Amino acid sequence: MITSLKKGLKEMIPYLILIMVLIFIRLFIVTPVRVDGTSMENTLQENDILILNKFDHTYERFDVVVFNYHNQKLIKRVIGLPGEKVEFKNNKLYIDGKYIKEDFLGSKTSDFSIEELGYSVIPEDEYLLIGDNREASYDSRYFGTVNKKYIKGTVNFRLFPFNKIGKFN
Repeated sequence: MITSLKKGLKEMIPYLILIMVLIFIRLFIVTPVRVDGTSMENTLQENDILILNKFDHTYERFDVVVFNYHNQKLIKRVIGLPGEKVEFKNNKLYIDGKYIKEDFLGSKTSDFSIEELGYSVIPEDEYLLIGDNREASYDSRYFGTVNKKYIKGTVNFRLFPFNKIGKFN
């Protein structure tokens, strides 16, 4: 009886290791996230399922990121980086006074300046995060910049719907 118990435990070891590896990957490397709302349209649609890359902690302009805001996971695009002066004038983005083209937009952006949040430039370790659907996005223009410690990672791969599976910009 003890020998059969030992044999059964030995047979279970590969499965236990696999389960532990999968848990580790989900907790620390990647996890699925669902788009909730219309703030990232036309890039992302409500109920799209994306892969969150938790390992990526370097954020560049136009990366799409997931962050915590009042116990919710929000998905927005990085527009302003630490140390930058950001303005929207006449539906155009200006960083430090230089026009930056946004190819992904399908909606208008109201005039806005980082100064409306009380800053001359974005503070260190803070990011200006804004949705692609500017007319329907609750984002940094309303609640302020987001500290790097609240950003959970980047998303650039869609799992669902299946007809749109793959990388997106």
